[in-house]
Amino acid sequence: MRVQDKSIIVTGAGSGIGAGIAMRLAAEGAHIVVNDIDREAGTRVAQAINAVGGRALYVQADMTQGEQVKALVAATLQAHGRLDVFVNNAGWTHRNRPMLEVSEAEFDRVYAINVKSIYLSAIHGVPAMRANPPMADGRPGGGSFINIASTAGLRPRPGLTWYNGSKGAVIVTSKSMAAELGPENIRVNCINPVFNPDTGLAAEFAGGPVDEERRARFRATIPLGRFSTALDVANAALYLASDEAAFISGTCIEVDGARCV
Repeated sequence: MRVQDKSIIVTGAGSGIGAGIAMRLAAEGAHIVVNDIDREAGTRVAQAINAVGGRALYVQADMTQGEQVKALVAATLQAHGRLDVFVNNAGWTHRNRPMLEVSEAEFDRVYAINVKSIYLSAIHGVPAMRANPPMADGRPGGGSFINIASTAGLRPRPGLTWYNGSKGAVIVTSKSMAAELGPENIRVNCINPVFNPDTGLAAEFAGGPVDEERRARFRATIPLGRFSTALDVANAALYLASDEAAFISGTCIEVDGARCV
């Protein structure tokens, strides 16, 4: 059990990659707080984890609202007594279109969900991690943030300019957080998945229904010849959440089949 008894929040965990991460970490012994703005979806994932012997609690919260993120962390502390890992998976994109056709409201929503959520998770999550008991060697107990960014922040595609910029912000912010929080034994890392046609946002990324023609066009840009899956990303998150990654901070793991090479 690689994350046995760790207290872990996974945001946007009601479906897709977030659900995959929550289920994988639960299978390795973690206490999971499943967060999603969609109560029905989040509850379903938490129930699925509990049904197979895992330990999960659903907590609804909009990750763009400070008071709701504060309540999410408070519920985690009440349930588990501590917060060890905060997985920021909640994300959004505008539809694939020319940059000047994206509305101001769409732009604001992309940055609120993709970037402001990182800020709010730090504002409310860092104090909880600071309160964790010291380690046996006297170092702070600390914790870990895992921010799900995107290959779009490294190798941007046309038509997704403002989304690309938001994910670039997540990558740079994560590195800066790692440098600043390192002395407190709080690690911060990123995961950059490549396109996954089975997520709820796939049609927005692609600019239309993900038919075989669009699949083939995206697949051709990935040297390993397939798309990322929720399990691919979840396995990377498991490593970063585990003590095996105790000296890994400020890094980005591209789960992309060499797309960014």
